[in-house]
Amino acid sequence: MAADPDPKEGAVASTLEEVLRQAREALADLPADRADDVALRLERWGPDLLQGLAVYGDDAPLAEVVGLVTAAARTRRPALVALDKRRLLRPDWFGSPDQVGYVCYADRFAGTLRGVGEKLGYLRELGVTYLHLMPLLEPREGPDDGGYAVRDYRTLRPDLGTLADLGRLADSLHAHGMTLTLDLVLNHVAREHDWAQAALRGEEPYRSYFLMYPDRTAPDAYERTLPEVFPDFAPGSFTWVPEAVRPAGWGPGPDAGATGDAGRGAWVWTTFNDFQWDLDWSNPAVFCELLSVILDLANVGVDVFRLDAIAFLWKRLGTTCQGEPEVHQVVQALRAATRVAAPAVIFKAEAIVAPEHLPAYLGTGRHAGKVCDLAYHNSLMVQLWSAVATGRADLARRALAVPPPKPVTTSWGTYVRCHDDIGWAISDTDAGALGLSGFAHRRFLAEFFTGAFPGSFARGEHFQANPATGDARISGTLASLAGLEAALETAAATGRTADVDLALGRIFLLHAVAYGYGGIPLLYMGDELGLRNDRSYLDDPRLAADNRWLHRPWMDWTAAERRHDPATVEGRVFAGLRHLARVRSGLPALHAAVESEPVDLGNGAVLALRRRHPAGIFLGLYNVSPAWQRVSGVDVARLGVPQPWENLSAFAPRPEDGELALPPYAAWWLTRSPG
Repeated sequence: MAADPDPKEGAVASTLEEVLRQAREALADLPADRADDVALRLERWGPDLLQGLAVYGDDAPLAEVVGLVTAAARTRRPALVALDKRRLLRPDWFGSPDQVGYVCYADRFAGTLRGVGEKLGYLRELGVTYLHLMPLLEPREGPDDGGYAVRDYRTLRPDLGTLADLGRLADSLHAHGMTLTLDLVLNHVAREHDWAQAALRGEEPYRSYFLMYPDRTAPDAYERTLPEVFPDFAPGSFTWVPEAVRPAGWGPGPDAGATGDAGRGAWVWTTFNDFQWDLDWSNPAVFCELLSVILDLANVGVDVFRLDAIAFLWKRLGTTCQGEPEVHQVVQALRAATRVAAPAVIFKAEAIVAPEHLPAYLGTGRHAGKVCDLAYHNSLMVQLWSAVATGRADLARRALAVPPPKPVTTSWGTYVRCHDDIGWAISDTDAGALGLSGFAHRRFLAEFFTGAFPGSFARGEHFQANPATGDARISGTLASLAGLEAALETAAATGRTADVDLALGRIFLLHAVAYGYGGIPLLYMGDELGLRNDRSYLDDPRLAADNRWLHRPWMDWTAAERRHDPATVEGRVFAGLRHLARVRSGLPALHAAVESEPVDLGNGAVLALRRRHPAGIFLGLYNVSPAWQRVSGVDVARLGVPQPWENLSAFAPRPEDGELALPPYAAWWLTRSPG
């Protein structure tokens, strides 16, 4: 007996028919094939859009969204329309093994956007296909949280160039088979943004774009469960703004007696800094504003939007206001609308959350595969540093096995280092399962990577240390944290280079895991040359208070000239990373659709990651210690690689007494022998 039809499905179909009718009217003057393409995409992603916009109930801005989408589709440049078609034919383009990412500040890399365009040959040498330029949009003057306090979404930093320059760079990247990634801050704007300034004056609709309160009643209630992001220099999540015009219904402000102005003063939600005002995403007008920004930048030529602070979009009393279900619904609607207008564009989630919560930003349950296309694998980075500090892979094996699988249509962004500090996101549960104290292990890592712990090879600095909780994050370049800075100092003083070799081994090992995990490996600028900590930021009063600039060096093009000299540090690191990219591109098992699963080979110093792909098993073996390690050849065969071939060194490992011997910091990418 057939089930009764779901009335909701009928309502969605009816609404979609109306949406298609509106769209066809708006596209009537386009060539028929262009209009048909947009309509077909609306049929495909329309249900996702409607499901996402349902978060707004009867206030869902469907007509406004259709208007924005059709306007963007009408004005999309022919070169981008052609790119849309190519990527629709290969929707997994960003998951293929030939993808390698590079992340940099445009000014620190090459001065301007035009300068970046002149350096594309250098990036191609590394196998780079994906270029992420750190914040480009115009920030406020003064402290700007590294560019994440945006004053104008539609203007670039004047010192970098114009939107026209960005469009030319995007075209050049596309001609070289590369993509452009741009940061888009969704959670907040700078208090100098036009919307915030209008809200200060009490002007609607802009006042309702923000979360503003007459007194401490609501802020106090929220802060009972809100964690502090920057407890040292931006405590709390609300800021008193005395000049804000108060609505008539609020009554006099708390400063009325002192100032004589009863009509001013409000508490504004500011999760990160007092100059970054949180947007109220429960207001559908905010959704439309940000969708308009995304579509305009997509039509400039942006391929990937890194959605900054995505976890914080939706506020709910009694929670941490991070990762609420509505976040995923809102982003699904943004993604669906963007797919209709600009299907070449994808979203990346900047969600630094517990591993078990991360797949939701790629879409789980009814949102499966419908939210973001990429997400940072922060846990992998943390576990890699923990492993090389201890010489043990047990904790990494446990932690990497815990999260649920991501949707097969999505991909990870894997990395060893980024522009930000490293927070020691070690789960108490994972640590406890191994008989460790999570608190003690986090404290150990914080001390180890400053070099304070006896025997440490690292040279980093504490960031946002909290004596009350024992939490202390770490700043430092990859090379300095991996021991290269200390090793070069030792070599200069003693002539002994063994520590340099070990440090270079760690650097290669760490990157080999990121490149072999699946997804897009992301190189942070300068890591390909082994650049060390840069303390020149201390000479700049604007930066001196934030030691994250320690690991945001200016590109050293003199050092880059040594990249082809195998006798230099730069040459050894650069060649190693170029080799990883080249080998990776020829291994179909590294396609992002397949997950890496930790397996136990009975040796706590060896991290083993298996990928079961229809083209064959891939087994990554990574010795995280400075000593030789052995694993059972029988166990390797049992895992699907009976006659192993090591792809990075192009040799067939042979068991001795039934065991395979891995040198210090060895990275082996094993597949079945081609012979």
